[in-house]
Amino acid sequence: MNDDQLHAMRHSLAHIMAAAVQRLWPEAKFGVGPVVENGFYYDIDLGDRKISDQNFAKIEKEMRKLIAFGDDFERFTMPINQAIEWAHEHDQPYKEELLNDLKRSGTTVAKDLDVDELGLATDGDAAIEEVSFFKNGNFVDLCRGPHVANTKDVGAFRLLRVAGAYWRGKETNPQMQRLYGVAFATEDELNEYLERLEQAKLRDHRKLGKELDLYTTSNLVGVGLPLFTPRGTVLRDIVAQYSNQLRQAYGFEKVWTPHITKKDLYETSGHWAKFGDELFLVTSQETSDQMALKPMNCPHHTQIYASKPRSYRDMPVRFLETTTDYRDEKTGELGGLNRVRSLTQDDSHVFARPDQIEAEINNLLASARELYGTIGMPLRVRLSYRDDSDGYLGDVDLWQSAQAQLKAAVEANELDFFEEEGEAAFYGPKIDFMATDAIGREHQVATVQLDFVQPERFNLEYTADDSSKQRPVMIHCALLGSVERFLSVFIEHAAGWFPFWAAPEQVRILTINDTVLPYVEEITSILTETVLMNPVKYNEVKFTTDTRNESLGKKIREATAMKIPVQLIVGPKDAEAREVSVRTRDGEEKVALDALREYLRGL
Repeated sequence: MNDDQLHAMRHSLAHIMAAAVQRLWPEAKFGVGPVVENGFYYDIDLGDRKISDQNFAKIEKEMRKLIAFGDDFERFTMPINQAIEWAHEHDQPYKEELLNDLKRSGTTVAKDLDVDELGLATDGDAAIEEVSFFKNGNFVDLCRGPHVANTKDVGAFRLLRVAGAYWRGKETNPQMQRLYGVAFATEDELNEYLERLEQAKLRDHRKLGKELDLYTTSNLVGVGLPLFTPRGTVLRDIVAQYSNQLRQAYGFEKVWTPHITKKDLYETSGHWAKFGDELFLVTSQETSDQMALKPMNCPHHTQIYASKPRSYRDMPVRFLETTTDYRDEKTGELGGLNRVRSLTQDDSHVFARPDQIEAEINNLLASARELYGTIGMPLRVRLSYRDDSDGYLGDVDLWQSAQAQLKAAVEANELDFFEEEGEAAFYGPKIDFMATDAIGREHQVATVQLDFVQPERFNLEYTADDSSKQRPVMIHCALLGSVERFLSVFIEHAAGWFPFWAAPEQVRILTINDTVLPYVEEITSILTETVLMNPVKYNEVKFTTDTRNESLGKKIREATAMKIPVQLIVGPKDAEAREVSVRTRDGEEKVALDALREYLRGL
């Protein structure tokens, strides 16, 4: 089944679901019911009646009756005024509102809603004279299609959840119930998807973050402002260290910038005009300066570049800063670590000559490939280019050269890629990294972005070999992106079982009884003196010792629940044999004490 057929099938199921709801609760009033990724939903108003998970089986049973009956989907049209009368007579106020808006404003209303559910019979922004409807059985709905021919032509489906949704997305409007379903061509595909959903629930970083004591939240601190525990901070630090280490190998140097800045900096960069409503504003009690918490770091880095003259021999100049930025995100869009108000970026900026773009991009792509290869997430990239419109800034020849260099670097790194025209930012082409996790979900994790605008806005220069003043190209890159968002992906990808190098607690020593305590001291001395090098350089082993007077079984269960990758079980026989029993997810084995250091360094 191709994408168009899947879309028609899912769209048809949205209507079948609405028809089933109407048969069960004739008072139901309907909003819109579009197709979404992997399924569909419908916005429904049932007054005081609430749809719950317990109702899903009843609705699905009614849907299957409608499917088995085999009604055709029949299309017909009505003049707009007659359609308004139909909506009024059938007590469908939301449809009546849409139709009245269509009569006044034409297809602009459809574009604002960004759904396919409006039955438009004409194109353009002119007022609508006629609209289309679809009928299956006794259910009639304003719609422009497409649908399958007959209700029997739909595949396998399941109702998944219900959520609140304001009508037309406005908090001042009535709240409706948004009933979601998923649908696939076959039962096997549906079952595979449902299994992935179950896996996703078990891997949810919000659940694991609490169970593994990685981070917490506080109403006193504020929504979207996570607090990382000692264990979570170890995880944050180690992944940031790895990201920095990869780029420092290519000549990046660390810099530091303050967390607040004058408004003037962002006015010059253009961020104030574009993102002003996302900034946290700061008031000084000493000066009249209008300040803001920094939402990004690139304008600050331009000022370090501009702090002294630069020659073509100095280029490229590479800055690296892992720092927390602040954005006043809407509270309704915040959730876990996916979207936060305090986001830490492993940010880096290159100031390069145009002829150096390909080499610098190649270095960054190699770093990204190594990082995501280490954590076992396959990468592909999207190359986002300009189109022929006038919405882009910068010289066209420079754009074309830069785009060619981006593609050449991606090909040199043997990365799977695809190209999209018209997806570039107005200030330059970019590479978006997409990583696939352990259960097949794709996440955008980082971006490499060329910027022709900020060097212009800040009048950045270098002296060329002919003594002329030239403008550098700026390259933005963060391998992790937002560290918080990356951790949400990493936690779920690993299901909390982090690789040995990244685990907040790598080793736990579990004693069988107190007679082995002197031997445990020898083991801890070895662990303390062990320096790990793979893949992050110069790190000590992070370990704890559980010598409590508890059963070994309980100690093992607790260590396993905390997903400790290496458990060293120490009993009298181990002490006598000068070895330890090493327990990992792969099983148990004996390791001689004098070989323990190299064993751990090899993990």
